[in-house]
Amino acid sequence: MFTHEPANYVCPFCTVIKGGANPPPYTTQQDVIYRTPHVTAFINVRWWQNNPGHVLVVPNQHIENIYSLTPDIAVHVHEAARQVAIAFKRVYNCDGVSTRQHNEPAGYQEVWHYHLHVFPRYENDRLYDLNQSYRTTTPEERLPYAEKLRAYFKAL
Repeated sequence: MFTHEPANYVCPFCTVIKGGANPPPYTTQQDVIYRTPHVTAFINVRWWQNNPGHVLVVPNQHIENIYSLTPDIAVHVHEAARQVAIAFKRVYNCDGVSTRQHNEPAGYQEVWHYHLHVFPRYENDRLYDLNQSYRTTTPEERLPYAEKLRAYFKAL
């Protein structure tokens, strides 16, 4: 229902979920910070200027968008997002947290696998400023953020 995934689509998120890596600068196993039987969370490769280290939470099952997301999977996605939000507060000392999710091309969905963005927020960070753009990061740049969050989850 309401699909836009092209035929023979190779999902970059499924690659990571299955233990693989995408070509640099894209997501690899070193970006993964949290994993359960139902979800995987990793540092996103795209960063906004004042919100480094934001995380994507994805279901381990390939689900294209919110229209196909069932309640039994959604509960795990949102619990993982809640856990990431708490980790941000403890590890990043951020002032708040925002979540964001996109569906279909008109909704700015670019990867055909449901994903929930979780952003650390800071006073006056201008995350939703229309003039602010994102940039692609390197694996080396993401590593310290991933290591800190993995250490937090390991200590639980």
